[in-house]
Amino acid sequence: MLAFIIPLKSAKVSSSWDYVCKLFERCLKSTCHQTNPDFRVIVVCNEKPDIEFHHPHVHYLQVEFSAPEENNRIASGLADKGRKVLSGLIEAQKFAPTHTMSVDADDCVSNRLAEYISQHPKDNGWFFQKGYKYLNNTAFLYIKRREFYRQTGTANILRYDLNDIPDQPEFNRGCGYYLFHINHQDLKGKMAKQGTPLKPLPFPGAVYVVGSGENMSANEKNLSFSFLNRKRLTPKLAHEFSLYAV
Repeated sequence: MLAFIIPLKSAKVSSSWDYVCKLFERCLKSTCHQTNPDFRVIVVCNEKPDIEFHHPHVHYLQVEFSAPEENNRIASGLADKGRKVLSGLIEAQKFAPTHTMSVDADDCVSNRLAEYISQHPKDNGWFFQKGYKYLNNTAFLYIKRREFYRQTGTANILRYDLNDIPDQPEFNRGCGYYLFHINHQDLKGKMAKQGTPLKPLPFPGAVYVVGSGENMSANEKNLSFSFLNRKRLTPKLAHEFSLYAV
């Protein structure tokens, strides 16, 4: 069983909490649109989002972590994400997942993930070599054929027992304490070095959404796209990723 962990930013640090909720609702619909029902979604949040979509496999874990500091937005934002992912991984124990996946709250995922994981319950996990980049509310996707996992946190699936969960987790540390959970670009190399290598997912697994104004990554401002990699957002792709205008 695959457990998706979605860390949601606080309303206190959102430019528009209403818009953050709309982006999250699209992400949640996408995550729950799996062809195989053997999955769970754990949303870790300060404030429960105001959305209309509900699903029996979604579980909210509300936390009381301090909001990121405005004068140290990147580092404190990463620490906030890390402690929320770690909290979600610990909460996931209740559902005995074979694998877990962190999902950024404005991205979308393929509806084939849960089915694929159900067919490979003992594998170490997968990194997303391929994926799509999407400028929010446009009519095109841009395929990233190599090293998609370096672009976004929505890009790795790991067998549950391989998660680096401390025996006595702490939730008031700086971002360095949570590097295993937030450095998505390093996970492939780290797992190979410790003798539990990940495989490339054999299909594009996610859509990295940019241009929303609510992403703290430096890639949020990298809005250059190659025409050669452009694909129209067809009904088939929109269905697979539950991608629609917000």
